[in-house]
Amino acid sequence: MSGRIERPRGTHDVVPAEMPLWQRVTGEIERLCGLYGYRKVLTPAFEDTALFARTSGQGSDVVQKEMYSFSDRSGRPLTLRPEGTAPICRAYLEHGMHRDPQPVKLFTIAPMYRYGAPGKGRYREHWQASVEAIGSTDPSIDAELVQLYDALLHRLGVSDYHLELNSIGCRACRLPYLTRLEQWLDAHADRLDEGTREKAATSPLRVFDNYLAKPEAVRRALDEAPKIGESLCEECVAHFAAVRADLDAVGVAYTLVPTLVRGLDYYSRTTWEFIGPMENENSTISGGGRYDYLVEEIGGPATPGVGFGAGLERLLLALEAAGAGAEAPAIDVFFALQDGAPRQAVAVWLAELRRAGVAADTDYAGRSLKGQLTQAARLGASATVIVTAEGAVLRRAGQRDEPLDHEAIVGRLSR
Repeated sequence: MSGRIERPRGTHDVVPAEMPLWQRVTGEIERLCGLYGYRKVLTPAFEDTALFARTSGQGSDVVQKEMYSFSDRSGRPLTLRPEGTAPICRAYLEHGMHRDPQPVKLFTIAPMYRYGAPGKGRYREHWQASVEAIGSTDPSIDAELVQLYDALLHRLGVSDYHLELNSIGCRACRLPYLTRLEQWLDAHADRLDEGTREKAATSPLRVFDNYLAKPEAVRRALDEAPKIGESLCEECVAHFAAVRADLDAVGVAYTLVPTLVRGLDYYSRTTWEFIGPMENENSTISGGGRYDYLVEEIGGPATPGVGFGAGLERLLLALEAAGAGAEAPAIDVFFALQDGAPRQAVAVWLAELRRAGVAADTDYAGRSLKGQLTQAARLGASATVIVTAEGAVLRRAGQRDEPLDHEAIVGRLSR
């Protein structure tokens, strides 16, 4: 077989030309999480399938349609990580972090895996930042997480976005609401499309999920359906009011969207989405909410939590739309070699300079001297050393050439 092998559909390579902007984004996420007191955690790329089936909900699109699940050679059911919250909560419980001072503030930047139709900003393997605060019911920490992502967008230079906010209540107020909603959905089933009717049968609250992607007639019908915000208990009303008050205090603008729900069963109370510049179903650049029952679902004590996931690829699209960029790192020194230059000595100089923290490179392609000088410019070298058999010339832009003996090169460039 001699056909060319290409990357699997729905995946992508981050090539060197794209890496400066990628590293700018991930570096800013790490710096900002550090400023807010969130510590980095890494979890396995695959987990026990039950972790996601139990927490995401059997009726969710993730469980029914999108998970990459398989059995290993011992017959254990495993799933490639489709989202970051449940694995972080599993690690929180498994490593006894529930006995640490609460809340425990954690984040990760890692690839996630979901089977779906690939498109712009939608990959089957995609990278996501997950930022979680576990162990507190304080509404101020809901607002802190929203403000953290809002600050990230500002620091990266993204301005074309808006924040949508809602509360989907707690167990106490959601059950009576779901009874009302189910009755309404049964009475108006003829106005709904097949996908929405399927959701109504398995997980009624999710009929509002991905609202903008639904046909216009279905959206009009759902606009008339009872909304969870009309059925919140006193505690949920107070919690949501406190979240909004904190966001108002720190100047984070938002729009209340009564149809906003999240696509996984573990969410409760505060839910939010940041909507970016892409005008399609992939316009959500970050989404999150409170998940006060998740740790219980995986065998732990009753433990509140709140967090968000943010796709890196969609954030990069928002940066590109804003005209943002990042420069590739330049090298400090490039050695251009004339015929007869001592190659072994150059190898020694390179090693010594690199040990001293000086980024240095030379030609390995047999270029002419002119070609080597062009390569030095491509690499953004601050200094070029033209090496001959007898000596060298140090060349910097805007300065006179400086002759050097071989023995003086490392000392001169290490200053």
